[in-house]
Amino acid sequence: MINFWNAPIFWLMVVLLIWTIPWKGYALWTAAKRNEKGWFVVLLLVNTLAILEIYYIFIVAKKDIKDIKAVVKNNKIEFEKK
Repeated sequence: MINFWNAPIFWLMVVLLIWTIPWKGYALWTAAKRNEKGWFVVLLLVNTLAILEIYYIFIVAKKDIKDIKAVVKNNKIEFEKK
């Protein structure tokens, strides 16, 4: 029986998940907030190890690193009221 806890591939996957999940979450939240359904679906279904998510956040949505730090610092996501 293989011990997955000691397998390097297991720990690589853990590191990749820790890297990818916050980027994907922030990108999905931004796409939903901007009502960009096409981007939301693409970001949800395509896994590029956060490359597409980072591209969307900084190039398409034109977010600044200060915006991301504010969300992390406040530990909350604010939604626009309509």
